Amino acid sequence: MKKKTLLFCLISYLLCAPLTGCGTDTNSLPGGNTLPSSTDQVPGTTPADDSSPAPTDTAGISPSPSGSPDASPAPDASDTPTPSSEPESGLRDNTPHCLVPTTDGIEETHNEYASIDYSNAAEGYITARYTGECPKVKMQIKGSNSVTYTYNLGSSEYEAFPLSSGSGVYEITILENVFDTNYVICLTVTVEVTLSNEFGPYLYPNQYCSFDSASRAVALAEELAEPANTDLDVIANVYNYVITSISYDYDKAETVPSGYIPNVDAALESGSGICLDYAAVMTSMLRSQRIPTRLEVGYAGDLYHAWISTYIPDVGWVNGIVQFDGKDWELMDPTLASMVEENELRDFISDESNYVVKYSY
Repeated sequence: MKKKTLLFCLISYLLCAPLTGCGTDTNSLPGGNTLPSSTDQVPGTTPADDSSPAPTDTAGISPSPSGSPDASPAPDASDTPTPSSEPESGLRDNTPHCLVPTTDGIEETHNEYASIDYSNAAEGYITARYTGECPKVKMQIKGSNSVTYTYNLGSSEYEAFPLSSGSGVYEITILENVFDTNYVICLTVTVEVTLSNEFGPYLYPNQYCSFDSASRAVALAEELAEPANTDLDVIANVYNYVITSISYDYDKAETVPSGYIPNVDAALESGSGICLDYAAVMTSMLRSQRIPTRLEVGYAGDLYHAWISTYIPDVGWVNGIVQFDGKDWELMDPTLASMVEENELRDFISDESNYVVKYSY
């Protein structure tokens, strides 16, 4: 009993502070609805409800040479010269592939204050912007699984947002704050979506993992993927780099504002961050290497937290990579892996039942 008590004390201390950047404060909506308030959880509190989506599948996996869903065929080893002055190149093509969200104007709705463009909904994303004068604006995206994603919408430029609930009917609503926590609808549209690529939402950049061909994260991912033979090699190289190069910022965790959006290049430059920074950096790097990656937000035990899962061909979505022992991988929680070495804590993060996903970005 003493050992268990000590273990959970360690976990409560070492896991990151409440993730305030993935949701909003509680806000009353027209019709009596309420904006999600999950990010207002504090360490040690109980999850808001029992209806959260179940954790993604975790599986012990063996390395596979298969490529990712849209990866280019790997070049034949005999066609890949290895300069003596350079590190040995792997068989996998490490050329960055940064998908670029576009606003095509083919299918859209707008008024004098806001615009929602869903021309590329089949690719797994929409774009939106607000050009009015209200200083506090939010957008909600509700899919057929009834999970509502709430974002801050503060730019006059179009931003991309994932359709994380897959194919189905979405309600997309932009809301303006009128006073206190009360909002009114500014613009709304219902869109029926059939994804042309189920991995689209997890390959494009979006508000929470923003990157492009000029990003340092993309160049670094290309370098780390250079010696890789498979997607698994890339994941391992990127993961090991992140957990050894970024340290947890306790001060930032104590002062991070609600609505915090990670900046992946800034996190790499500073070498520090909170759980959302860790997850965003890895997500951006792996997506630029054509590896579908979900930035997941939910509960680690009773604490609000962020981590990632990746798609491995012939295995599926894997929510479990910390280290590879020649047979199995353990949970891909880069924040905790960068902070601790104790076997008991590795046991905690390798147990999928300790993690409950609420949102995937």
